[in-house]
Amino acid sequence: MKTKKVKTAKKSNVYKSAAMVTGFSTVEKGLSFVYRIIMTRIIGAEGLGIYQICLTVFAVFLTISSSGIPVTVSRLMAKSRAVGDVHGKHSAVTAGVVCTLLLTIPIALVLFFGRNVFGFLFSDKRCISIFAILLPGLVLTSVYAVIRGSFWGNKQFLAYSVIELLEDAVMVIAGVALIYGCKDPVTGAETAIIAVLISYVFSFVVSLAWYFKKGGRFVNPKRQLKPLISSSAPITAMRTSTSLLNSAVAVILPALLMKSCGYTNSEAIALYGVAMGMAVPILFIPNSLIGSIAVVVAPELSENYYKNKKNAVRYDVEKTVKAAVFIATLLMPILFVLGKAISEFLYENELCGEIVTASAFIMLPMCITMITNTVLNSMNCEKRTLIYFCIGAVLMLASVAILTKYLGVYSYIVGFGLAQILTAALNLKTLKKMCPGVNYLKYTLRSILVTAVACLFGRLLNGILERYVSDFFQILICAPLLLAFTGGVLYALEMFNFRPFKKLLSKE
Repeated sequence: MKTKKVKTAKKSNVYKSAAMVTGFSTVEKGLSFVYRIIMTRIIGAEGLGIYQICLTVFAVFLTISSSGIPVTVSRLMAKSRAVGDVHGKHSAVTAGVVCTLLLTIPIALVLFFGRNVFGFLFSDKRCISIFAILLPGLVLTSVYAVIRGSFWGNKQFLAYSVIELLEDAVMVIAGVALIYGCKDPVTGAETAIIAVLISYVFSFVVSLAWYFKKGGRFVNPKRQLKPLISSSAPITAMRTSTSLLNSAVAVILPALLMKSCGYTNSEAIALYGVAMGMAVPILFIPNSLIGSIAVVVAPELSENYYKNKKNAVRYDVEKTVKAAVFIATLLMPILFVLGKAISEFLYENELCGEIVTASAFIMLPMCITMITNTVLNSMNCEKRTLIYFCIGAVLMLASVAILTKYLGVYSYIVGFGLAQILTAALNLKTLKKMCPGVNYLKYTLRSILVTAVACLFGRLLNGILERYVSDFFQILICAPLLLAFTGGVLYALEMFNFRPFKKLLSKE
């Protein structure tokens, strides 16, 4: 009886932690989304395109220097906690900081003093000087990323959530103040990048202060350096490849649009800005929800994995995958039905709406890929997820290279969809082998049918509404009704219940 109560309490804590992280993350993403709308209205699609290109290239080097380290620090801390090794937890954090500094400082110096040499990284030469502004932030935000990993490992989800939200708030406030009145797209992109740097300084200072206040310290990292490097290298390679892939698209896609489709440089950059700066962020709305689940579940999953609790691992895997499918099922009909209305309301851009509507169904494999990557990495399968990603990346680049001539900017959407479908399938197959008995296929197939029914209902409903009301009221009326309809069907089919919400409200 006592063991059962402990398990119930742990599940309740997981639900509450996930809900808390999701709440903060939703507000954070909402701020970023509003900020992007403001940027679009002030600096235009061309300015947003320049800003996006700079951030995309910066993300490559940020990924190289720190992407795999925070996740690995969190996992090593969970492993140390499983055996009661407090010193090992501090050693893991210190090893992460040391590795990060050894990578970021040389990279930042080389890029700054040789920025003209690396001009080939940018499809628009106006980005070079703007990119240089961000380089100090490479060191600062990489160190913060390691400290953030320690928050995950210690299950300090409130501290992580608050700092993430405040970092975004600082960027938005500074950004609005700096870009206000900017009419030139280049000047607008430059001031927006300065706001990003200010937010990096903020999160670096606050996270370190909190880490030391809560008893964290730096110790000899020697014992954790080898396992850290061994585990983080494949994750870093995969995420670096993601950033490199995005950077390649940032260079190749505008060039192909000019060469094969006859667009001017400004028109090609604007199209890229619409696709990558407007449409894709809408498609990535589930990121905050999936990320919240991953942040909370990953330490628990790693701890159970290292303790060889097979039933607990199987339970965590099954529930986590189903949660990702559930989120996608709720959101796909909304984007499919209201993609145009949302884009017109937010950006006053018809092409963005067409892209969102056409790509709405990519959300299911995308959500599955995101969550299963985290699950597999928590179970020491970093090399396998890297291989799967590389296979998907080949499909992505082939699509852009071959189909841009025929599909224009949609070649990216096709390639992205193919890559997500293939990677999701490979990840799920691997999880089946690692966790015999885990069952999520039936749930996924039924969710696809529910999505189809909900899309039909939404199209019929919105077909009536769009004759009489504006885009704003279409969204205001149709989105909640469509959400309720989809949730109701899931509940009727016993694919959803209110137990997790009851546990959130419980005092235990």
